[in-house]
Amino acid sequence: MALITNAIKGTQDALPNEIYKTQYVENAMRETAENFGFREMRTPVFEHTELFQRGVGETTDVVQKEMYTFLDKGGRSITLRPEGTAGAVRAFLEHGLFNEALPQKIYYLTSCYRYEKPQAGRLREFHQFGIECFGAGEPSADAETISLANEIFNYLGIEGLSLEINSIGCPECRKEYHKALREYFAKYENELCDTCKGRLERNPMRILDCKSPVCSEIAENAPVVLDYLCGECKAHFDGVKKYLDAMNIGYTVNPQIVRGLDYYTRTVFEFVSNEIGAQGTVCGGGRYDGLIGEMGGNPLPACGFGMGIERLLLLMDKKNSQFPEPRKTDLYIVSLGESASLVASSLAKSLREEGFCVQFDTMGRGFKAQMKYANKIGASYALVLGDNELETGNVKLKNMTNGKELEMTLDSFSDDFQSAVIKDVTADFESLGIELDEETLSALTGGNE
Repeated sequence: MALITNAIKGTQDALPNEIYKTQYVENAMRETAENFGFREMRTPVFEHTELFQRGVGETTDVVQKEMYTFLDKGGRSITLRPEGTAGAVRAFLEHGLFNEALPQKIYYLTSCYRYEKPQAGRLREFHQFGIECFGAGEPSADAETISLANEIFNYLGIEGLSLEINSIGCPECRKEYHKALREYFAKYENELCDTCKGRLERNPMRILDCKSPVCSEIAENAPVVLDYLCGECKAHFDGVKKYLDAMNIGYTVNPQIVRGLDYYTRTVFEFVSNEIGAQGTVCGGGRYDGLIGEMGGNPLPACGFGMGIERLLLLMDKKNSQFPEPRKTDLYIVSLGESASLVASSLAKSLREEGFCVQFDTMGRGFKAQMKYANKIGASYALVLGDNELETGNVKLKNMTNGKELEMTLDSFSDDFQSAVIKDVTADFESLGIELDEETLSALTGGNE
């Protein structure tokens, strides 16, 4: 077989036998965010290019090197979103959410696009979970943002991450810091990469985030931003640390963290793993009090984070994390002949409405082939429908795990099948010395008790 084309470099397919892991992680993220009072937002996959130039920052690697930008048929410059915050802020302003009760707390699960060298944990199309808290300026909001990310890791059983925090100050106290950086890096201007030479005057802090080994080595001895914080920024950072201490969330102050996007102010943070190579940051975020004003709104404080899903799954794979088993087929109906197939379709519809996962033959296979298929998909039970069963109305339900068969009638099959499932599940747990309550039993039997 010769394919017309393969998947584009830097993208990957999420296949049915693996997607349950992604769904589990996404469900953990949704549930945790909603426990914190966040609600979901969805924004378009592409925006006007100016949104990201203004929001993300023209001196960032993202804008200078990595965006997928093109002219549409109307001659407008359009960009596939490289991150989630700028679009969320645009929607917040465009739809007047600032007129609603503040803070506005939103989350999103979204695809992002960056043209960069594909490697483990870094793709050109990747997926991100993010939160944004609009309107809250207190240190407690920063700490709660960090706490939410920490709770997701706890939910997923991920240990060994280190939380690194820093403050990069406000525009006022950064003026003196930028001055000190320019003086420092000017001594090494001839050694800097071409991109950082351009940053030296416009935004020298971006040099600290450069991936070039030469620039990174030079930046190691650069002035530290914490030494230039104004009184208010220092007090804010001290407040963040106090709240993290109160929540018993361990952290390390790392003055080298500046994050890769221009909109950050004051608090920045990263959750880092040393188990997935160079791309060790699995979550990063902070405060961006100037972004809403930069995007045309009245100034409002805000904070949030982004968490790469592929990178998180890579880390969980390295740690041999346990995932709940994907849902299997509860019942496979083996149907022999057209009349039996019609009855099977009706029975399947009825049981699906009760919350069961039911399949029946749609390939015109014989008895042995259907039973083989039922085994391959891991069906818990099988029911055979042929001329004899249709004539007598009596059927046998086979437990595919232990081979036991139960006699039932077609007329009462839905109720009898439900009872059989509950009985078998209860017996399995009782053999382990576990007594199930009604809520747990309902969850284990597809919402049926």
